[in-house]
Amino acid sequence: MSIFNKIVTAVRGSVRELGEAVVDANGTRIYEQEITDARQALTQARQDLTMVMAKEMQAGREIERLAAEQARFENHAVAAMDKGEDALALEVADRIVALETELAAQQQARTEFAASIARLKELIKQAEAKVREHERELVMARTTESVHRATQSISHSMGSGGSKLLSARESLERIKQRQQDLADRMTAAAELDNEIGGQALERKLEAAGIGENAGRRAAVLARIAARRAAPADEPGDA
Repeated sequence: MSIFNKIVTAVRGSVRELGEAVVDANGTRIYEQEITDARQALTQARQDLTMVMAKEMQAGREIERLAAEQARFENHAVAAMDKGEDALALEVADRIVALETELAAQQQARTEFAASIARLKELIKQAEAKVREHERELVMARTTESVHRATQSISHSMGSGGSKLLSARESLERIKQRQQDLADRMTAAAELDNEIGGQALERKLEAAGIGENAGRRAAVLARIAARRAAPADEPGDA
């Protein structure tokens, strides 16, 4: 094999692989389009069926007309024979033969139309069942693709390098740590103020009985005790 033939073969192989890759990547879309094409073919088949049914009805009407015409000319033939018009009776007989031939052709056509109608109805029925089955399969295929995409997204998010969930977890931990640091600083500041701040000095003075509030507690207790010791008014006093 020459170098040129090898190059051509390699190019054909690449084109085939590329075509298969495109088909695989768009498999669901292609499947959906094929179902759409089948639906359109069914629509055309129904139109063809209605046309054949119309032809059958036309053949039926023509058979009725020809049968009536044949009966009419048979009556004419009897009348001609009754009057001794043998030549006229033969001419009418020729007309009846032509009508019988045309009537047989129309009956044959109607029989063929009826057979075609039955066959088309069965084919359409089978095709519709197949299309509905493929439509259900298409729904399942789409659902499966959605599940696969979700699974891949979750797997990617939970992967080791550059994990989105891991990054979110780290951000949450940093927020919690900052909040805890702030709470600890506020607690430490309160404790420090209690120990060495202005409030600490006030509590020490109060404990020593010094300051504005030093004697108020004792005064309140003394006032309550005096009220208890006071005698109650007599019922008849004004």
